[in-house]
Amino acid sequence: MLTARDEDDLLMALYQGSFEQPLWSSFLEHLRARIGARYAGIIFRPPDRPANSPVELFSGERAPAHLNRLYQEELYKTDPFLGFDLREGRVYSLSELLLDSNPEHVAFRREVLDPSGIHFMRIVRISEPSGVSTWLSVSRDKPDFTAADTALLSRLARHFRNCLRSHIALEREKSRASIADEVMQRLSFGWISLDSNGCVVETTPQAKRMLQYGQGLRIARNGRLVATDPQTERKLSAAIKAIASSPGERPRAFRVSTDPWVEMLIAPMTQRNDGTGRTPIMIAYLQGDTQSESDRYEQIAELFGLLPSEARLALALSRGMSIAEAADSLGITVETARNYSKKIYAKMGARGQNDLIRYILTSVLALA
Repeated sequence: MLTARDEDDLLMALYQGSFEQPLWSSFLEHLRARIGARYAGIIFRPPDRPANSPVELFSGERAPAHLNRLYQEELYKTDPFLGFDLREGRVYSLSELLLDSNPEHVAFRREVLDPSGIHFMRIVRISEPSGVSTWLSVSRDKPDFTAADTALLSRLARHFRNCLRSHIALEREKSRASIADEVMQRLSFGWISLDSNGCVVETTPQAKRMLQYGQGLRIARNGRLVATDPQTERKLSAAIKAIASSPGERPRAFRVSTDPWVEMLIAPMTQRNDGTGRTPIMIAYLQGDTQSESDRYEQIAELFGLLPSEARLALALSRGMSIAEAADSLGITVETARNYSKKIYAKMGARGQNDLIRYILTSVLALA
């Protein structure tokens, strides 16, 4: 069984290894020292990589550099380990795998293993449900490994299987999150999680950019999310207070900035922990424009062949303003805005404001 020392040194390093760079480096170093190995390594052989280029994590002495080059260029073609169908979780010795009666095995020992100082080895294949498989191995010149060493590897393999499963799941979640973040960035969406006091707990990269460039929001010295506009700040404070006091409170939406355009929806988290400290209990969704109004209406004018005055109105209408609201924001009369809108719809081929919004939001400007 695992001793207290094993638990302290090996198991702790094993379970923390997926957060290290290189992965499991401390675990491999502890394992190599624990059983007196010359080399301890974890080999991944992903199906999308060539047979001569496995992913290797190791501690100790590898094969000489010239031998590694020869292996990658030619010797891998005769590597019998590539053809072994090792039973998952079983620890194998070198003598069980390489037979003296097999000339290819004898040649591989002579040309690769002996010059690398590998005379004794223990190897175990570890896999997890998704199909990812690794080889954990230790080797040395002499003497041979003991039955206790083999038993230790067998027990560690069970723990490593759990670590590997968690690591693969974490990496997949990171990949999904990365894709989602890119989509949110393309759509100019971001989010900020807040605790019960309205202090920022976590932000997405897009939301960080909005805060960095002062688009109507900032983080105060006490960590609280605040709006620069007094009226908007009152709405934000009221929303935070209401949601903090009632998990079932309805989401609140309001405009944060008009140039660049930023809107916010603040809502309770669907899964919230009512603990203390910096526990997020609400989330502020931000949707905004990364361009200033002058940049954006110039792009609209170029894309749809509009005059600057028409493009300004088109931009306002695309943001859901009514004709009267748009006219007021641009300092023109409602009648002038109506005349402009007719010309805009004709040039864009739009039948009304709904078409105009759709054309602009689905154009290449969404990626700008």
